[in-house]
Amino acid sequence: MTTTTRTARTGIRGLRGLRERPGPGRLRHPGPRLLRRLRGDDRGQTAVEFLGMTPFIILIMLVLWECALIGYTFSLAGNAADVGARKGSGAEYGAGAACRAGALMDLPDAWSGAARVDCGRGSGLYEAKVTLKVPVLVPGLFDLDIDIDGEAGSALED
Repeated sequence: MTTTTRTARTGIRGLRGLRERPGPGRLRHPGPRLLRRLRGDDRGQTAVEFLGMTPFIILIMLVLWECALIGYTFSLAGNAADVGARKGSGAEYGAGAACRAGALMDLPDAWSGAARVDCGRGSGLYEAKVTLKVPVLVPGLFDLDIDIDGEAGSALED
């Protein structure tokens, strides 16, 4: 008599009758180790795939972070130019120095070191142009030589 047991997790679990009477024309059950080897046991495969993908995941996160730094640099350059133009237009004396100090006042250290500020009078406006260099998260990995310009103007006050 051959009996098979079935479980919900693994399918057919055992063939008891084949072990007891291996008669002519009947195969002997190979055993669980041989079955795993024959069907290609893939225990631990998920861990191996995860370890293989980890460098790519980290690289993608670094690239996305660098893109966020580029966007933040755009925001900082525009804001610095706006503040510099307002400070320069309202200054009675030393408008250029007031413009430069206003533009650099709120910049974080990573951006203020290489910042260039150009201030001057235009036609009825005091104009400021701030150029910021995008900082690199990992030097040597990404050597971005990107300068972001922010320009603003403010009405001259008499």
